[in-house]
Amino acid sequence: MDCIKDNLPGSKLLPILEEFKPDVVGSQCYSMDLNSIKSVLQTVKDYNRDVLTIIGGAHPTAVPEHSLRFFGKDLLDFVFVGEGEIGFPLFLNEIDGSNSPNFLNVPGLGWVENGKLVINSAVQEDNLDKLGMPAWDLLMPESYPFSPHGVVCRKFPIAPIMATRGCPYKCTFCSSAGTKLRKRSVESLIKEVKLLYHSHGIREFHMVDDNFTMNMDYAKELLEALNKLNLKVSWATPNGVRLDRLDREIIELMKNTGFYSISVGIESGSDRIRAKMKKGTSLDKIQKVLQMIYDVGGIDLTGFFILGFPGETREDIEKSIRLSRKLPLHRATFHSFIPLPGAEIWKEMEASGELGRVDWERYFFWAGMYVPQGLTQKKLKRLHRKAFLLFYIRPRIIVQNLKFILSPRVAWYAICYLWRRVKP
Repeated sequence: MDCIKDNLPGSKLLPILEEFKPDVVGSQCYSMDLNSIKSVLQTVKDYNRDVLTIIGGAHPTAVPEHSLRFFGKDLLDFVFVGEGEIGFPLFLNEIDGSNSPNFLNVPGLGWVENGKLVINSAVQEDNLDKLGMPAWDLLMPESYPFSPHGVVCRKFPIAPIMATRGCPYKCTFCSSAGTKLRKRSVESLIKEVKLLYHSHGIREFHMVDDNFTMNMDYAKELLEALNKLNLKVSWATPNGVRLDRLDREIIELMKNTGFYSISVGIESGSDRIRAKMKKGTSLDKIQKVLQMIYDVGGIDLTGFFILGFPGETREDIEKSIRLSRKLPLHRATFHSFIPLPGAEIWKEMEASGELGRVDWERYFFWAGMYVPQGLTQKKLKRLHRKAFLLFYIRPRIIVQNLKFILSPRVAWYAICYLWRRVKP
């Protein structure tokens, strides 16, 4: 069940539970989902106290003890830490018909026993091909709404696809930083693309890797193979790619393959703040690579910026605003900083007491849930509105985006998107 897509808050799940009669109910859990998942778990336990409940994903992986404490033993039985493809089937095998399951045999599983937290060591598969591909026949990507990854898309329906996992870089704001890069075989990915194209009618693919071009030789091999398919599809990288892992050959291959949109993480116009983020890119590098992409032509550029990073001043934010207008970008996204559990900056804020300044009820990228010292939430919100308005209300940007805006459904999404970010 995709409760977001199907508009199924916890209270609406009861008829599904009564029909399916599950033994186990599990949910993916991001930090912003805690209250929604609590409603789901409450509905499950009200339906049948004996149903085992388990959550996995980014939040319980980073802070399993907090997850178990937040939901409590009355609602949550287990957490899962790390990737689930190996451990979760073992968990199901242990509870399937066994009166005395040995949960210590399940890598990545966590629970409370005799008042103490037990967390088994997590494992991951280095050979991603062994995991197979997603069960697209159950997910049915063609049933998802228009533009599931943001405002802009060129074709429809859309499916996300992932060639690699992990990113070895050390960005302090990222909870995936410093993880081992693993990649699927080119043959495996080509097989999945063909399946989605021919069996599900997918006409646009979104590459959602943490760092698709990290291994540039691999990226080029994959792009050449995709190009040989000669499918009438469009491609985008909505999660972003690193500027220092791009060259002209990759950009030209992407263009020839059907990539029409690339997102890149710029994060800040302040050298001081980028250094605190451990971003590892200079202003000169940012400008040169973006200009190279712009000169190749045919690919729209979106820049990601973070506003309100710990220690950031108004002048630092103004530098980001000025930089966004100076660079050859087609679009820019200005996110409020949020501390992600497991990220290096989270640990620093926890040690310094800065987490006490976080408004957990506003845990979203645009809500201003954290305000650095020296600013107020009102001032930070004004700077957000200023950034969006000064970037987008320019003739060049309006003209460049007309090809998308003139489509009625894109126009409506764009209006809603901008309104959420500039309204008082």
